[in-house]
Amino acid sequence: MNRKKGNLFIVSAPSGTGKTTLCRQLIGELPDIGHSVSYTTRSPRPGEVNDRDYTFVDEGEFRKMIEEDEFVEWAKVHGNLYGTSRRRLEEMMGKGLDVLLDVDTQGARHLRMSWENGVYIFLLPPSLDVLRTRLKGRMSDSPEEIDLRMMRSVQEIGEYKNYDYVIVNAVLDEALTELKAVVIAERVRTKRVNPEWIRSAMV
Repeated sequence: MNRKKGNLFIVSAPSGTGKTTLCRQLIGELPDIGHSVSYTTRSPRPGEVNDRDYTFVDEGEFRKMIEEDEFVEWAKVHGNLYGTSRRRLEEMMGKGLDVLLDVDTQGARHLRMSWENGVYIFLLPPSLDVLRTRLKGRMSDSPEEIDLRMMRSVQEIGEYKNYDYVIVNAVLDEALTELKAVVIAERVRTKRVNPEWIRSAMV
């Protein structure tokens, strides 16, 4: 079905919920959808690749981008800065691609002010105990950092009611099926159809 421009899917989740894995698998299985790579000042984790997982910059460069209004949203999380490039979003959506954007709850709040037509999806872990186990299993955070992430997770989970959809990632394949269902359903909503295409194709 012909659309004027792509849709923006905003995905938020507590750290360790499996957001990155789900988003990557979704992009690998559905056509015409891509991931908007965010900027961050944090250091890469083992296995992360610049401009694939994040665009890693120093704080000076990040602050300069803020001054030049290059972010549609940015936030400080766990002591590091994260931001979404306005140019990257507009270029991808302008080509008719759907964009999958994973941001924290702060970023999602800011995006709602400028992207009213965005589709907001919140991912939940099956329990806080499972979440802590997953964070420990990453082997990338100290016990103190894990405690901080857990405290923040409790605060973030309270934001779920501000999202359009809630998906519990207990079993990866089931959560992926639900995430795909959301994207497919949103693509065929009446408001996504290009009226010009209807007029030209159906006459």
